[in-house]
Amino acid sequence: MNIDLTAEQEQFIYEQINQGRYDNAEQMITEALQLLAKNLRQPERIQIEQIRQKITPRIEQPMPNQVTNSDLVFARLQEKIRTISEAQSSKI
Repeated sequence: MNIDLTAEQEQFIYEQINQGRYDNAEQMITEALQLLAKNLRQPERIQIEQIRQKITPRIEQPMPNQVTNSDLVFARLQEKIRTISEAQSSKI
């Protein structure tokens, strides 16, 4: 795969190499892509934690005669968030 870079992008890459942060452009691009992938997954983690914070009090205080399996609830929520996230990623 060949990628066209702007002059500023090339200069930035060379500066990072010259400063000793990376041995070559491939090493820098590899790390940049890993960080991008991590950032793209981050919203899913935040959503899961926000949902967990909202429902934990209800799970800890179930209604009378109601049995709740929190692991099952979280697994279902994670699957729904993953499905939504994948749908959004495919639109990009």
